[in-house]
Amino acid sequence: MNWAVVDASVAIKWVYAEELSANALRVRNRYRLIAPELFLAECANILWKKVRHGELADNEAIVSAAAIARAGIEVVSMTALTADAMRLALELDHPAYDCFYVALCRLQGIPLVTADDRLIRKFRQSDRSDLPEMIGLQAF
Repeated sequence: MNWAVVDASVAIKWVYAEELSANALRVRNRYRLIAPELFLAECANILWKKVRHGELADNEAIVSAAAIARAGIEVVSMTALTADAMRLALELDHPAYDCFYVALCRLQGIPLVTADDRLIRKFRQSDRSDLPEMIGLQAF
């Protein structure tokens, strides 16, 4: 089974039914998944926002966060990714949070699977040839 980096936009769809949730579940069956440790904080923050907007109850968010933490994603320290993520953020004028995922892809030589179409567009518009493959969730 091949490896891929996965971001929070995909993982949330494993625990909260929304558009492309079925595709997100297929990603789990197709790849062994890895993410920077930021992944867990981003997932928790998305769940918190869903509680604030009345989409989830507190206990549902807690159970969902725990399920994501136990989903078998290999979580990698961000220390070795920081300089590359910062360079990418500055060069591409894009939030550093997303650039940590891209930096991990570059370090591992594997693709990124994301439901973040804005991220995909931003990086595909770049004239850089050293960026990893980005796979939108629609592809599954």
